[in-house]
Amino acid sequence: MGRDERPGAPATDARGPSVLREYALLADGHRGALVGPDGNVTWLCAPGWADPPVLSGLLGGRGDYLVTPANRRYVWGGHYEPGSLVWVSRWVTTDGIIESREALLFPGEDRRVVLLRQIHALDRDALVHVRLDPRADFGREPVREARRDGPLWLARTGGLYLRYSGGERLRPTGDGPLCGELAIPAGGRHDLVLEIATEPFDTEPPRPDESWRTTEQTWAGSMPPLTGGPAQRDAVFAYAVLRGLTRPGGGTVAAATMALPERALAGHNYDYRYAWLRDQSFVGQAAALVGRYDLLDDAVAFLTERVLADGDRLAPAYTVDGEPVPPQHGLDFLPGYPGGSPRVGNWVREQCQLDVFGEIVLLLAAAGRDDRLDDASWRAMELAVRTIRERWHQPDSGVWELPARQWTHSKLICVAGLRAAARIAPRGLAGRWAALADTILADAAAHGLHPSGRWQRAYDDGRVDGALLFPGIRGALPTGDPRTEVTRRAVLAELECEGYLYRFRPDSRPLGDAEGAFLLCGFAAALAAWQAGDVVGANRWFERNRAACGAPGLFTEEYDVQQRQLRGNFPQAFVHALMLETAVILGQAEPCPGPH
Repeated sequence: MGRDERPGAPATDARGPSVLREYALLADGHRGALVGPDGNVTWLCAPGWADPPVLSGLLGGRGDYLVTPANRRYVWGGHYEPGSLVWVSRWVTTDGIIESREALLFPGEDRRVVLLRQIHALDRDALVHVRLDPRADFGREPVREARRDGPLWLARTGGLYLRYSGGERLRPTGDGPLCGELAIPAGGRHDLVLEIATEPFDTEPPRPDESWRTTEQTWAGSMPPLTGGPAQRDAVFAYAVLRGLTRPGGGTVAAATMALPERALAGHNYDYRYAWLRDQSFVGQAAALVGRYDLLDDAVAFLTERVLADGDRLAPAYTVDGEPVPPQHGLDFLPGYPGGSPRVGNWVREQCQLDVFGEIVLLLAAAGRDDRLDDASWRAMELAVRTIRERWHQPDSGVWELPARQWTHSKLICVAGLRAAARIAPRGLAGRWAALADTILADAAAHGLHPSGRWQRAYDDGRVDGALLFPGIRGALPTGDPRTEVTRRAVLAELECEGYLYRFRPDSRPLGDAEGAFLLCGFAAALAAWQAGDVVGANRWFERNRAACGAPGLFTEEYDVQQRQLRGNFPQAFVHALMLETAVILGQAEPCPGPH
């Protein structure tokens, strides 16, 4: 079939993008890929999270990798293998059942991507269509220098080197892609291995059996020791997602994707392939609860390095390598995901978010309770506290990254962090940090307390905000403080809809008209209900929000309650972190007793 040859032009021989609930994630810590229900890998950045994609069909660019039944009359399904990001696509056709096992080699390598696909004809002979069309730089770089080397295909695109095994029956078409049909006998399997690297290949190609065995064993050794509870499977899977989104020794990306709209044609589509410091705190605290310290240690190391390097100039987000987030700009040559226009980079780099310092201190204090802090991390904690002391009275952009104001949540999260730090600090520091917490709390009570007795959004804004559930959860106030319960009730009364919670009311429109429900806030509502002694309410909130995912079990940041659709970048790390934390606290997934 013909293809548009303009740089970055969309493919014309593939179906359009799917709704987000149908995509599965493959990830190895260094990058992530999305697999659609038709077996098309439509998103993969290489070599790392924030690099341009080499498969960009998700945003309408050229570049995808399709493995799908040749008989297009099929129904789709699939599942993750337990405790891993190994995805199995399953197609029931009128000719039989076909499965395709998909994974990125785990553990991943910094400068080389290895994408494994294993096709299995379960009950009858199967015919599978394959098209491989990787194109670097958002689809603008064609494949060049393609050649056969025995059973291998070798090629280049942009500055990347490609090697492909298992595709010897495929042939290049006139405009670049490798295409063809694979005939697989009943009960048989066929392996495909795609490698993408920044340097020429100087080693033997990986053996599929060894690569699969390594991947299986590494995932098995990476999972937390959870046992029992009705949400055990989902909790373990949430940990797998977080492990896959986290660079070893580095940061956790907020999401694997960019520019997916939170609301159609509203301009709310951003690049989330970066590590927000607040997210590192959420991930690390959840990891500490389950007693698996690799993610906790990664979060502590990442935050420690950034705080010591940048001090009071700390940005809210960085690349997973600790570099500055690039400035935001559009990509006019791509049509984008329907309802949004492509953007790369993020304007958060210019903001100051005071609550980030409170979150950093909260995480370091949690690590300190488990004796996971070294001297550098203690220095980072002291520097974060010093920055809070110097800046707590200043306006900031807050948790929702809005124009600078005196946000009440920002003050109270700093209070929570200071109180947590004071509990593990030496006596002299503990007294000073507790006194600073008292000072900030008194100011918040004088200026951020609504006449009804609840906390309000900002010193000059009397509305409620879902973020105001977190200070009570994180210990900013003593257990039983009436302001916590009055705030919880007001937040639920104003912002709840059908068991989901919104961030705030941006205007006079009904909830849901301006944006989707925030799943982060829904899980916070579960934790707040549990803290208030409402066990039934806590589990109701948890189960309702736990169900707001697609068939693969992945969450986005927002959930369209009316249409039951996922909205925004995908998958969202901090939602998985809060789901995991809530599952453990509510006893829906229980850590094994004893040291881990």
